[in-house]
Amino acid sequence: MCATSSRVPEGAGVGDRPRFHLAFPVDDLAAARRFYGEVLGCSEGRSADHWVDFDLFGHQIVAHLVEGATVNRASNPVDGDDVPVPHFGLLLTPPDWRALADRLVAADVEFVIEPHTRFAGEPGEQSTMFVLDPAGNALEFKAFADESMIFAR
Repeated sequence: MCATSSRVPEGAGVGDRPRFHLAFPVDDLAAARRFYGEVLGCSEGRSADHWVDFDLFGHQIVAHLVEGATVNRASNPVDGDDVPVPHFGLLLTPPDWRALADRLVAADVEFVIEPHTRFAGEPGEQSTMFVLDPAGNALEFKAFADESMIFAR
């Protein structure tokens, strides 16, 4: 589980909130292990020669080695930022989001979109940041001070 995460109780997700599973391509498993394991602080699960599981805040993500993998990158304007598409990520608590932002800054990770507040004073106000993993997969981490705003219109 990522080092900055709120601990997920044993068995959570079964009858609680489901956990997600995401498989994504990488072109270098050692680089993926460094980024997800050392930089993000995710513990490693099972692995084989061509894939490795990571615990991303209680969710199972799997880096699959795909020779010559390239990420098809586009962007979409959102509140003054060019948001990378596709991307994946998590909704964190504000303290977990801040701790992760601090961890990424301390690790000298280059941000695609620096940590900041989006939609300030509007419905859906959120803290957000975007980074790329070594294979170019975009990740967004965000937090809502008021969780009732997650799907606000």
